[in-house]
Amino acid sequence: MGLFKKILIANRGEIARRIIRTSHSLGIDTVAIYSEADKESLFVKDATESVFIGEAQAKKSYLNIEKVIQAAKDTEADAIHPGYGFLAENPKFVKRCEEENITFIGPSAKVMEIMGDKLTARASMHRVGVPVVPGSEKSLETIDDAINVANKVGYPIMLKASAGGGGIGMKLLNNEAELEEAFNAIKQQAENFFGDGTVFIEKFITNPHHIEVQVAADNHGNTVHLFERECSVQRRHQKVIEEAPSPFIDDATRKKLFEIAVQGVKSIHYSNLGTVEFIFDGEGNFYFLEMNTRLQVEHPVTEKITGLDLVEWQIKIAAGENLPQRQEEITLNGHAIECRVCAEDPNTFFPSPGTITDFEIAEDLARYDFGVEGGSVVSPYYDSMIGKIITHGESREIAISRMEKAIKATKIKGVKTNLPLQYSIMKDDIFQSGIYTTNFLTERKEVKFEES
Repeated sequence: MGLFKKILIANRGEIARRIIRTSHSLGIDTVAIYSEADKESLFVKDATESVFIGEAQAKKSYLNIEKVIQAAKDTEADAIHPGYGFLAENPKFVKRCEEENITFIGPSAKVMEIMGDKLTARASMHRVGVPVVPGSEKSLETIDDAINVANKVGYPIMLKASAGGGGIGMKLLNNEAELEEAFNAIKQQAENFFGDGTVFIEKFITNPHHIEVQVAADNHGNTVHLFERECSVQRRHQKVIEEAPSPFIDDATRKKLFEIAVQGVKSIHYSNLGTVEFIFDGEGNFYFLEMNTRLQVEHPVTEKITGLDLVEWQIKIAAGENLPQRQEEITLNGHAIECRVCAEDPNTFFPSPGTITDFEIAEDLARYDFGVEGGSVVSPYYDSMIGKIITHGESREIAISRMEKAIKATKIKGVKTNLPLQYSIMKDDIFQSGIYTTNFLTERKEVKFEES
């Protein structure tokens, strides 16, 4: 079949630039789509050609399936890469690509539907022996249904939207009174955000670790893992720092984790890159959490420890090729850390849109995946993440030390950023020990962060 002639990137910012970079290295032309807010953005200038897609609001531009499809047809793009967010996990979008004979660089709509609904995903994994967190087996229609399940699994519990993601549509509840108060509100939030009011309950795991396995599968029955990532530094259920490999698990647990992740992925006949997310308790027991059927924000740490280009893998798999490497050929080298840099107040986490007046980075110290430069406007319409800093070293200690230096050398003025928070985490004794949980940032909430 050969690789594609032209790929449209159905995204923006740093991930659009990332996809464009690999596409061009493969000799593939690219199309950037952009909203009114992004007309001067770097990714638009990076692409071979660009198409105006609509107003600044995402629903009128990046989330408008028909406009994206029309842009691909008008530019004769033979493939679409969705990046992450927006339409990346929307099976309706995948079906429209199929109808127009445009290759979607990702899994099939059918698989996306299975894994996009958390209840269906739990059931499909449980059937093939993947451990799942104790909880609902079906949708909770009434508060009485919810109370019965909660009493069975025991408090505390998590009430979750089945179609949810990004920390939206989920709430920690400690007793029946809290459940009664939250039930209808979470159902309504799920309906408003995802168009699906289905909710379910999972037992809340205390002192949890969030660890995920990067997997890749082709259309010829080959499936591999690309090791794991530790993602337990979170705020409001959103990741702040990721690292690979995890400093928490031992080799025996790691081997079992990989086997189970690959087993689960094979059972649904998955194709392309994906991430199987697990939650660990303090004793090292782990349970399936969800599967992200797309490229992850944190994919660079896996690239650093493997020396592989994961976007290149995605493109080659979508073009019908076999996996570039077999499992025994994929080796782990050293340790990598990624800090998500957001335009936000590091104390309140409130977004900080505006114009970047000064932008200095030290590319000799780290890999910088950014969607901005000096003079760039940070829009209030989209996610506050403006880029990522990634370091690698022979050991975790070296990777941390390099991150400290890279953060100190990074100067972003005109908007507030979370760089002071990221720097303080690198210096934190608990983080440096490697034994931290998803409660890490919550327990540090009284810390005030000053510019480093």
